[in-house]
Amino acid sequence: MKNLIASIVLFITVIYLFNACEDRSDLTAPAPLNGKSGNADLTKYVAIGNSLTAGYQSGTLFYSAQIYAFPYLIAKQAGVEMTGLKVSDPGLGGRLEIKSLSPFTLYTNPNSGSPMNLSLPAPYQNLGVPGALAYDVLFATNKDNCASAVFAGTPNPYFDHILRNSALNIGTQLQQALAQNPTLITLWIGNNDVLGYATSGGTAPSAPTSATQFQQLFGGICGGIAQAGKEAVVANIPNVSAIPFFTTVGPQIALSTPWYQLAPQGVVGLVYQKTGGTIGVADSVSLLTGTNLVTLRGSSYAPLLGQPTGKFYRDNGLVIPVGIDTTKPFGFHPQNPWPNSLILDTDEIQIANQAVTNYNNIIASTAANFNFAVVDINSVFNQIRQNDFTGGTVYNGVTFRTTFVTGGLFSLDGVHPTNQGQAIIANEFIKVINNKYNAQFPLVDVSAIPGSLIFAGKINYQNGFPILPPEVFEHLLF
Repeated sequence: MKNLIASIVLFITVIYLFNACEDRSDLTAPAPLNGKSGNADLTKYVAIGNSLTAGYQSGTLFYSAQIYAFPYLIAKQAGVEMTGLKVSDPGLGGRLEIKSLSPFTLYTNPNSGSPMNLSLPAPYQNLGVPGALAYDVLFATNKDNCASAVFAGTPNPYFDHILRNSALNIGTQLQQALAQNPTLITLWIGNNDVLGYATSGGTAPSAPTSATQFQQLFGGICGGIAQAGKEAVVANIPNVSAIPFFTTVGPQIALSTPWYQLAPQGVVGLVYQKTGGTIGVADSVSLLTGTNLVTLRGSSYAPLLGQPTGKFYRDNGLVIPVGIDTTKPFGFHPQNPWPNSLILDTDEIQIANQAVTNYNNIIASTAANFNFAVVDINSVFNQIRQNDFTGGTVYNGVTFRTTFVTGGLFSLDGVHPTNQGQAIIANEFIKVINNKYNAQFPLVDVSAIPGSLIFAGKINYQNGFPILPPEVFEHLLF
């Protein structure tokens, strides 16, 4: 039986790689437009952003996903070139892959690819840097002076890979974009200014970028673009509650009766450590409704619920302390609570949602001031999320949901879009460009884009949870 399962997984992996690498350019090739339609000019299109712009997927950058990042798809539909960092598969390290379908298990590919075009003697047109904050667009030139290095002591090597200032010495994302004399810039930044707070359960950083700071930073970016006399299309920030990193584990805990049979009498849900040292309870109703959100990292610890243990053993023998009192049932007792970093509670959700609202108001008003068009990605993702409960959302005959893995919209890290998810985003940008500039660039046929996640059978979770060893999240940038 084990050999049969292994054979099935190997077959799926082969199909995945075949579909990812197969050249399907003829399926979505638009009529030759040479970058111009109506009043739109994409002959020198440049993209500024973060991991979403870069094509980061399932925990890293790799070629078979990068080529479907939305800037490349937009450029392709306009019939123009788009240059950028390319990394051979399986990427720059830490790619999440499927180990087993039943039970559904992920693992981290230990291999790494290598950059394929670092010697390009000009800035990349796709300047999306995984992990970039709004601050970085204006101030970061390398891994040591980016926001994560300056404010958290964690250098981000992607800045060196993409900006390449040791060779080019041109400057920040904004400076490199303007140095190319672009005819159009897309700007999608600010996601990480709130996402890092949310994915860490409100612990690191301890707060999102303030509205005042974001106003100054985003205004500075747009002001720089406008002062240079350049056109831009900007996108707003999706709500964190719409992504499976926050919507997968909580409902499973609420629906998994065995965990509650282990709970002390009178405890109706997870006992967790709140910010500030107090103890809170996330009951089954709050977990099902999203009033309290458990992060995807929580799936690694869910098997320990109710056990009198304070340690989690990894496959490689290392130990992570997760509890306070090893004699009390983990996650169900005030003296051995669920870790604060694994749950975004009611207060923290409010903080995150307010940050998104503030950012999107700032993006809208700033864009209006400079006559930049806005892509309302937040509304699109919210609508897809709402449609999860009424049959899903259909694009070109393909049904999408926001559910983890099976929904087809998000990759294995639960945050970043799949290839087809990127196509949906590209179409939202193209619609706005066409409307703003009276253009007729064709939309991407989403069904012709190879899916990043291909399955030959049903996915089965163990006790309702996907099996995600803690180390699979060590390389992720949010």
